[in-house]
Amino acid sequence: MPSVLIVDDLISIHEMLEAVIQPSGFSTVFATDGEKALVRYKAEKFDLVLADIDMKPMDGITLLKQLKLYDPNCVVIIMTAYASTESAVQALKFGAFDYLQKPFRVDELIATLKRGMEFKNFQSQRNSGGLTPGAKADDIATRLVGTSPALKKLIQQVKKLATVRTPVLLIGENGTGKTAVAEILHGANATEAPLVRIDCALSSEANLRDGLLGQNGEGGTWVKQAKGGTLFLQHLQCLSLPVQQELVSVLRNTAHGFRLICTTAEDLEALTDEGKFHDELFYRVASLPAQLPALRERKEDIPLLVKSYTAQATNPHFEANLIEFTDDAFATLGAYHWPGNLTELFQVVSKIAATTESRVVTSQQLPMRLRELKDWPKLADYLAGQQRQYIDMVLRACRGDTGLAARVLGTDVPTET
Repeated sequence: MPSVLIVDDLISIHEMLEAVIQPSGFSTVFATDGEKALVRYKAEKFDLVLADIDMKPMDGITLLKQLKLYDPNCVVIIMTAYASTESAVQALKFGAFDYLQKPFRVDELIATLKRGMEFKNFQSQRNSGGLTPGAKADDIATRLVGTSPALKKLIQQVKKLATVRTPVLLIGENGTGKTAVAEILHGANATEAPLVRIDCALSSEANLRDGLLGQNGEGGTWVKQAKGGTLFLQHLQCLSLPVQQELVSVLRNTAHGFRLICTTAEDLEALTDEGKFHDELFYRVASLPAQLPALRERKEDIPLLVKSYTAQATNPHFEANLIEFTDDAFATLGAYHWPGNLTELFQVVSKIAATTESRVVTSQQLPMRLRELKDWPKLADYLAGQQRQYIDMVLRACRGDTGLAARVLGTDVPTET
């Protein structure tokens, strides 16, 4: 039976929580202040900690910090009677799993505890390596093609994420396959349930307010449609700050009703630090982030991707899966920087596979933009040349005096090779 350490200085709260939590399958143990709770946790180790934020001499935030120092995997849920978002966000920032505002509803409390246990189990299985993949192996192999170390790492992470319903933030450049990963995660947990997809970059604020936010923090039509399934928010960074703030209220009230998956092409943590993204929203959606590699970081996967994309095409002259790319074609594909990532590669390969009259594709059949960039110097070589020019300039200014030039440069003057 999952165990919950409840920390509150009011005995009446202990009695009330015991009455509503134990019938839901949790055992409860109580502590009246943070110091006693810390001693108790170190002695017995609990699955969850439910702690009030306003206690003396050790308040809930201090207890949270101390627990995290002792056990980084400790799952802490903070209770607060304050309407101020600041204290709640502070708790999330320091590693709280979630927070509850008093007075809270019983169903809200139990749903939060259950999500906390899901996350606890996920962490335990991840650390022990004993996870049973929730995603279908065939689905992963079809959607995530390649054998590079970067892709293998992503696939392992997807398998783990598929075992829980905790919010996931998929981070990566446009075209890296974030939608494919979201669909895999949805299919692993809710094959028959709805996947409600919202592109925050394309939806007007009026539509977002109607479909996403609704009235009184209860969520709009899209949120209600996602119940039991997945709410998929693409390009989360494109939401305006007012919409972000209202979305926090919606997630507080409805998040336990669906799996939340968000995507972004930007560094939301940096935007949060700069005040350009809502802090509480960030901490709510980013508990399980997954970074998707750009294609230039996994170029060894290009031959397998080309084969997969070719097989999906239809060619009037012969079966598309018989089409072969020559070594010089692969060399050109590997030299290109692929700003559009997988999406761009798919478009290039699909068009060639559908229109070529030759079963063998050479580099000359590739788009001109790919061939023009083939012989560009590597960035490191370019920067080395720039550095050499600067050193030569300093040497000329110092009339060839290498000792003086070294003092100007702050380093020894390298000999030219």
